[in-house]
Parts: sequence; structure tokens; C-alpha cells
Amino acid sequence: MEPQWVPGDDDIAAAAVTSFALFVEKRTGLSLPDYQALWQWSVDDLAGFWGALWDYFDLGDRTGEVLGSTEMPGAQWFPGARLNYVEQVLRQVRDDRPAILSVDETGVITEISWASMIATAAAFARTLRELGVGPGDRVAGYLPNIPEAVIAFLATASLGAIWSACGQDYSAQAALDRLGQLEPTVLVTADGYRFGGKVHDKTADIAALRAGLPSLAGTVVVSRIGADVPDAIAWESVDPGGADVDLDIESVDFAHPLWVLYSSGTTGKPKGIVHGHGGVLLEHLKAVALQSDIGPEDTFFWYTSPSWMMWNFQVAGLLVGATIVCYDGSPGAPTPDALWQLASRTGATVLGTSPGYVLACAKAGSVPRADHDLSALRLVGITGSSLPPSSSLWLRDNVGEQVPVASISGGTDVVSAFIGGVRTVPVWPGELSAPYLGVALDAWDEQGNPVREEVGELVITKPMPSMPVSFWNDPDGSRYRDAYFEMFPGVWRHGDWITLTGHGSIIVHGRSDSTLNRQGIRMGSADIYQAVERIPEIAEALVIGAEQPDGGYWMPLFVVLTPGVELTDELRGRINATIRTEVSPRHVPDEIIAAPGIPHTRTGKKLEVPIKKLFQGAEAATVVAPTAVDVPELLDWYAAQKPGK
Repeated sequence: MEPQWVPGDDDIAAAAVTSFALFVEKRTGLSLPDYQALWQWSVDDLAGFWGALWDYFDLGDRTGEVLGSTEMPGAQWFPGARLNYVEQVLRQVRDDRPAILSVDETGVITEISWASMIATAAAFARTLRELGVGPGDRVAGYLPNIPEAVIAFLATASLGAIWSACGQDYSAQAALDRLGQLEPTVLVTADGYRFGGKVHDKTADIAALRAGLPSLAGTVVVSRIGADVPDAIAWESVDPGGADVDLDIESVDFAHPLWVLYSSGTTGKPKGIVHGHGGVLLEHLKAVALQSDIGPEDTFFWYTSPSWMMWNFQVAGLLVGATIVCYDGSPGAPTPDALWQLASRTGATVLGTSPGYVLACAKAGSVPRADHDLSALRLVGITGSSLPPSSSLWLRDNVGEQVPVASISGGTDVVSAFIGGVRTVPVWPGELSAPYLGVALDAWDEQGNPVREEVGELVITKPMPSMPVSFWNDPDGSRYRDAYFEMFPGVWRHGDWITLTGHGSIIVHGRSDSTLNRQGIRMGSADIYQAVERIPEIAEALVIGAEQPDGGYWMPLFVVLTPGVELTDELRGRINATIRTEVSPRHVPDEIIAAPGIPHTRTGKKLEVPIKKLFQGAEAATVVAPTAVDVPELLDWYAAQKPGK
């Protein structure tokens, strides 16, 4: 297979990562002729790399060492350093282009200037202080992806308080499972939102959420649909309107908590993952500026929600002076290619979406390059699951040959990526281009031996500054250690199966805890999805491999059919033939079953492991919390499919 995109000399010369490499060469005397050499240095000399990154972005004076301890968990980064994430945002203030473009489903685009964003954040920070919020206190967001969410976060972080949010597609109970752990002082919410042409009134959920948060000193409400939320502060009342626009910044320790994100909650109450100011700042500057090549002339649009770490990642566009796009509607409304239309209208230079959305556009026959002006677009980002080679090539053919695809893989755990694209490295269909700088990534077998060009566990052998500071309510760190370091003590096991290829790229096969294992041969579920979900009659698929009490192994494939299609013997045969020829005979399922839907986490990941546990005899109530599932009623249907039922 040949690369689908290869950087030209101009791409390499103009790339921010090239500028950084030259900066490193000058300060170290090293020769770093390509990205592979730069990456190798970045993991061989962690202190040298992260110290160089601090100086390259001119983050201010620092004293002492870069890395006080390399132990995992427990690495000590920049001991003694004080800073604040918001300081870097303030340094980017400008008047020649907006900070935020706000877009809704009606197509209205509202520009928020840098001055307005900062002034409103300053006014809101004052409101938070009046409500008793100070360093270490928590501010909770229950919001759509709107500018007010970004501004509330900046105000919170400027005080040294801790931000945590989830989208309003979550029920009150699902939000409470997360935000309730933090005992927040203030709730910031919206009365509702519009999605898919429908109005969603959230006032009842807000009331239930407030009733479950006795720690609240106040609730601030953004009016989106004109509904009434009693005994709340209107967001409009904190508008600066002549107030001092200076945003005072609280200087905090490098590891001081910035925000709390959450695990999916599929195996118990969601774990609160705490990240620090300094670690996030350095990691996001690296990931946004060097890996994604985003800078002050860019418009950065990732389709996301405050529930998902990509919301936090997109906010990081402000760290480099880019304009970010907040869109709170459906990606497929009013037409399947809505995101491409929005990219055209906003002049997006970087557009981020998911493999599922790309496949939906392909099945709908969309040709974005013909239907929309995408002349500004120079990068498509992809995350959420593995991108099949066919979808990657569809992007090349239907979006543009000169638009590289940056497929990335990482997680909420580090609020960034381990693997992804970079402007100076080729893009291979269905593969992720390279490990990120400073990420000591490897693939290991079960005995902890490195493997090449075969499937292994994704491990990180050296610390990263954005690894969690802690888990919330985990005083002895036991839950944190169990999550990542149980299999290989002192080495981060992420839970993904990957293959390191001979040309330096990485293939992600899916979660290792849901890996299919037939007769001792391990297989990734993603390989099956890539083959099956391209069949026109199949909207989505889920495959499970469940060991049975009698020693047997049952591997069913559940398929959601497109409207009007029936699962005939002919279609079953075509599905099996596709898997046999495009993946392998071992991947052919034992049974193909038509399903009413595929259950996902709230951030869109298929619930392979909980469904597998159902088939191994567990009760639905014990394998997953209904509040963690997008369509909880599907669990009953899957429970009824267990062998012997």
C-alpha cells in the first residue's frame, strides 16, 4: 500500500515542528534531520524535550529541574514552577480576528472577539468570587457546546478553581453521577438546546441536578430557548458592560488541578480524572501547535461536546491564537454533509470529526469538495475509533488530495493523543502516522516484550506531564494504579491493541480488553467493523467474543440495518464473504443477528465489554450503569440474546 499523502518540501519547511526542531538543534548541537529523529530525542531526553518546549513557547522564567522524578505514577514535573493556563490565552489577545465563532443549527454565525471573551470572563470571575469560589473550589458546567462554556471555564481557571462539565444530552442522573462527586460551589447551565431540528427543554433536569447538589451556592443560567429557571442568576447579568476588562490571574503550582474529566462510567461510577494546569498547557501547546500545526491564522473546528475531551482539546486553539468554532447542533442536520457546509461557511482550516460521520457521508453519496468551498481547509482530524483505509481514501478523493488526514488516538486519561499526524510525515490509509513527541510509545506482548509488525498492547514506558495528577476521591492512589499500572508495574498500559509498522506508522485494532480470541489467535474488533460497515445495507455493527462455561467460544455479529432492509440469507452470506476476504476466515462470526441499535457510551464508544459480560452470565445492572449508556433500553434487548435464553 502506498501513502495517500506525502508532505512536499514546502510543507516541511513551513511546519511548526520544523521550526521547533531547528530551535532544538541550535540549543543542543544535535542533528535532527526528520521527525523520527526528533521523536527519538524527545523520548530519550524527556527533561531536555519538555524544557525545550517550555522555552520555545516562552512560558516564563522557571527555576529548578524539569523532572524531579520519573516514577510512574508520581512523576514530578517542573517542581517549584508557578503558572496558570489562562495566562497563555491572555497572551494571544488580538483585534484582527475573532476568538470564537458560534454556530447553531439555523446557520447563524456569531463572532465573539478576543476582547469580549476576556472581558466577559473577567466579569464572570467576579461573579464566581462573590459566590465564594476560590482556588481549589469546583465550578460545574451542564452546557451545550456554546461560547459561554469556554468563557466560564476560562473564568474558573483564572481563579485557580477547578472546572468540570458534561453536555446536556446527559440526563440529570448521569450528570449527577459525575458532577456530584465534586461537591461544586457553582453550577453553570443553559435552559436547553436545539438538536436535529428539535428543542430540548432541560429545566426539569436542571431542577433535579440542583436538588442533588446541596453544596451549590449559586446557579448561573444561559438562556438558549427562553425557558424559566427559578432562583438562578442570568448569564446576561454578568455581562461586563463597562466593567474593568482586566482578568486577574491566580498563579498556581504546575500540578494544581485545572479540570476534572470522567471515564465512561461503564464499570461503575465514572472516575474523576484530574489534570493539572502545567501538564495540560505543555501537552496542548505541543499537540495543537506542533502536531496539528495550528497557529494564529487558523480556524479550528472540531465537532464535539463538553462531555468529551475533544472539547478541551479544541479550547486549546486559544493557546496559540487560533479562532475556535463552537457548534451545538447535529452534524447531520439538515443534510448529512452539514459539517462540511459549516466548515465552508466558517472558513475552517482544521476540521475534526469521527470515522462514523465520514462513513455516513460516504454512504449518502456526499462529495464535499464539489458541493462546498473547502479551499481554506488544510487538515482533517479524526478520532473516536479506528478510521478504515476505505474511509481515509474517501476523504482523499472527496475532500481533497492535498488535505492530509490526521487520525489520532489517545484518551481522556491524558486529555490528548499518544499517536496522530504531523505535517512532515506521510499519511497511510487506515494508519496513524506517528507517535506524538514526548510519548514513549511501544507495543508489548503479554510478557512485556516489545513486538514489531504484530499486534501488541499499547504501552507508554516513560511519563508524560498530562498524565493524571490523580483520580478524584482516590486518596491512596489505588484506583489510579489499578487503572493503568496493574498489568505492567511502572509502565502505563492503555488498553488498546496496536501494531507498529515497518514504515513508522501505527495501526489501532481496538480495545485489548474486548479483543476477540479464537483458538489462541487474537483479533481486533475494529478490523471487522471496517469491513462490515462499508456494506450499504449495514448502518452499524457490534461483534463480541464470549467464552462459555462449557469451554466453548461464541462470536456473534450484531448488525443494525439501514431502513427498509431485511437480514436475508443472501445478505448474511455477503457479510461473511466480505469478512472472509477483507479480514480473514477466522474473523467470520458464528452468528449474524439483526439488532435494533448498538449501545454506546455517552462519548460514542461501542459497549463491547459490558455486552460481552452479559453474554457470559452477568446481570445488566452489574455490568454497566444505565446513565453511562446513550440508549439504556437497548441493554434489555441484548440481555435477552444470551445463549440459552
